[in-house]
Amino acid sequence: MTQAPIAEKATPRRHDREILALALPAFGALVAEPLFLMADSAIVGHLGTPQLAGLGVAAALLTTAVSVFVFLAYATTAAVARRVGSGDLQAAIRQGMDGIWLALLLGAAVVAVVLPTAPSLISLFGASDTIAPYAVTYLRISALGIPAMLVVLAATGVIRGLQDTRTPLYVAIGGFALNGALNVALVYGAGLGIAGSAWGTVVAQCAMAGAYLWVVVRGARRHGASLRPDTAGIRACAQAGAPLLVRTLSLRAILMIATAVAARLGDADIAAHQIALSLWNLLAFALDAIAIAGQAIIGRYLGAGDTLGAQAVCRRMVRWGVGSGVVLGLLVVLARPVFIPLFTADPVVEDALLPALLVVALAQPVCGVVFVLDGVLMGAGDGPYLARAMLLTLAVFAPAALLVPVVGGGLTTLWWAMALMMLVRMATLQLRARSGRWLVAGATR
Repeated sequence: MTQAPIAEKATPRRHDREILALALPAFGALVAEPLFLMADSAIVGHLGTPQLAGLGVAAALLTTAVSVFVFLAYATTAAVARRVGSGDLQAAIRQGMDGIWLALLLGAAVVAVVLPTAPSLISLFGASDTIAPYAVTYLRISALGIPAMLVVLAATGVIRGLQDTRTPLYVAIGGFALNGALNVALVYGAGLGIAGSAWGTVVAQCAMAGAYLWVVVRGARRHGASLRPDTAGIRACAQAGAPLLVRTLSLRAILMIATAVAARLGDADIAAHQIALSLWNLLAFALDAIAIAGQAIIGRYLGAGDTLGAQAVCRRMVRWGVGSGVVLGLLVVLARPVFIPLFTADPVVEDALLPALLVVALAQPVCGVVFVLDGVLMGAGDGPYLARAMLLTLAVFAPAALLVPVVGGGLTTLWWAMALMMLVRMATLQLRARSGRWLVAGATR
């Protein structure tokens, strides 16, 4: 009875410190991830246009293959954080090991599929005869690093669940530095060309996975947690991750539909769309950092049985999401004169891009709420609801987007459809948050 008033008075500052302590390093790690591809592109680009184009096609396939399994990080963070909240660190690390074993199994399966089908996968992307050999080479070699990439996802979830986002930041920075050095040495020093870039990435990813495993294994030994694979635990991880896989696939479908519609609008529109989408993704990193903090903190509170604390931190993070969205939206508007020339000097593309960017800016506060509540519900282990909500969002967005060229709408209309998509997501997530049905306390959901 006496806890609630005390917690209420202490909550804002205490939660702000918790959110910042987890979100800031998480943001750094998120930004470091796309730098891998940027470094590869910069180095391979000097080999020639066919090599760079081949890298682009192969990298798109790899990114899709790995991003589909991002649930390895999300589900593991929530499960481990609950165990941490309950005070059982041994079970927390054991839960994390199950996620890592699942990552290894999934990675091996993906490699077994990609290696023999690489030429067919590249041809599906419409790669020309000139760039196809480079794309196949890069894809086949880089595919060998997919198990390590998935282990990195799962182990990142373990570390985040343990309320530590600094270690992923340090590992990401080290991996980026190693990747860049190896790429230069192997592409130019050893004369391996695009194959050297692929091998450099594989080695860097394996080194990152090794660093994470060292941290997790050390923690397992300290707390007496078993490192052996547990069939029941691995199956439970897969079951918890399945709804998040549906959510991720639905989101990927939304982005693919948007790109396909933009392509039908004309060359200038698709070019402007890609620029707007790049900015959208960049802004998402900042908002996703708060969501990651939400996953870890909410899971810990619910694991400790503190539903009032979980509700309080949820409200606080929503305010952070709205505030961050407002700031990011204003930055988009103010930075347009600086931002646009970095990507295009074509006045036709600029004319298509300017109003679309205004929609992007206006949508950011909504995005802030969506990302935060997404993280909150993931931290609560509410994956089935997130899957249903995203399927509903896809059902609303798909016809709205496909009607854009039919009714003669342009790129701005398409981005209003994207804004509608975010409004639908916000409505479904707020409905769940206010219902309180996600507040399931205990070491497991």
